[in-house]
Amino acid sequence: MTDSGAAGAPAFSLELSEDIREVRDWVHGFARDVVRPAAAEWDEREETPWPVLQEAAKIGLYSLDFFANQWLEPSGVGVPVAFEELYWGDPGIALALTGTGLAAVSVAANGTQEQLFEWVPQMFGTADDIKLGAFCSSEPDAGSDVSAIRTRAVYDQAADEWVLNGTKTWATNGGIADVHVVVASVDPELGSRGQASFIVPPNTPGLSQGQKFAKHGIRASHTAEVILDGVRVPGNCLLGGKEKLDERLARAREGRRSGGQAAMKTFEASRPTVGAMAVGCARAAYEYARDYATQREQFGRPIGENQAVAFTLADMATRIDAARLLVWRAAWMARNDKDFAQAEGSMSKLFASETATWVTQNAIRILGGNGYTREYPVERWHRDATIFTIFEGASEIQRLIIGRAVTGLPVK
Repeated sequence: MTDSGAAGAPAFSLELSEDIREVRDWVHGFARDVVRPAAAEWDEREETPWPVLQEAAKIGLYSLDFFANQWLEPSGVGVPVAFEELYWGDPGIALALTGTGLAAVSVAANGTQEQLFEWVPQMFGTADDIKLGAFCSSEPDAGSDVSAIRTRAVYDQAADEWVLNGTKTWATNGGIADVHVVVASVDPELGSRGQASFIVPPNTPGLSQGQKFAKHGIRASHTAEVILDGVRVPGNCLLGGKEKLDERLARAREGRRSGGQAAMKTFEASRPTVGAMAVGCARAAYEYARDYATQREQFGRPIGENQAVAFTLADMATRIDAARLLVWRAAWMARNDKDFAQAEGSMSKLFASETATWVTQNAIRILGGNGYTREYPVERWHRDATIFTIFEGASEIQRLIIGRAVTGLPVK
């Protein structure tokens, strides 16, 4: 996002590089031509859209190379730009295409380089053999409160294996994924500081799918419980390794800083990305409502000539642009190892997600009765938008984090 000025000092610029623009246009074309035409069908079916995943894999969009290239893009905005376009197409199908990324980010955030190279490719597979990954953190009694996680991981030293028992819920791709990343407690007395993340390889005995949820929105994305009943995984499936875990636990027991908590490190890295998802959904609804307002006539003129409609569209456009800029800033900061001193990651997710719910609701109002029917996509986008204020840290949690950051006080 910067280049060198005449005097050698970095010059500020928001202009996207040619590479990012090319990826943006490529992803937008796929979202327009493949994702959006299939959206209503898979929303009704409430099933993983395997044919769309196959089409994405054929062109390299659902692949490790695509995700890695966007995550490693120097400015940091490669992922937000690409995700905005996908979620502009349809949030449900887009989450089916990107849900594996959260598991991959968890391995990148908590694992060793060897674990990254071994397991992340197995989450994507190939165009001829598509694979999925699932990140399993939330539990029936521990959603936003990650310190309340009860899933236990006990080390069997004789076998050099970890034994996992517990129930996870709200897991994207849960139970149908090839590779599951599970956050578990290894020392309950330490709360969130006594947790670690584990790889559960494909076909591991003891892991099964529990309830599959029938959801309000994002219906094309599979969400389910994951049951862990005596699941045994090799010692090298502990992300980061046992030596690093033992050192972290020792520091925590002595009351010293113990380093990042397993689940929170994943969420911190993904918050700007969730914000980009919300921006894409909001933009889709805004553009549809804008076009409708210029074509729909009442009393002999387009309804967009009415101030009430025009002002609402003006606020939609302004909020979407503001949300995008917050997302880009947070993504740039994360890519360049800048500390979120003012909780900038949480700011981006909070504002973008609440923008999406506001914009989609007002899009329905602009369309009137048509907006409330399933013949028009804005009602689906409104149902989809709701999730952005809930998953990976609800709006209330984001406000709590921001409040603590800006006051320096232990806001509760």
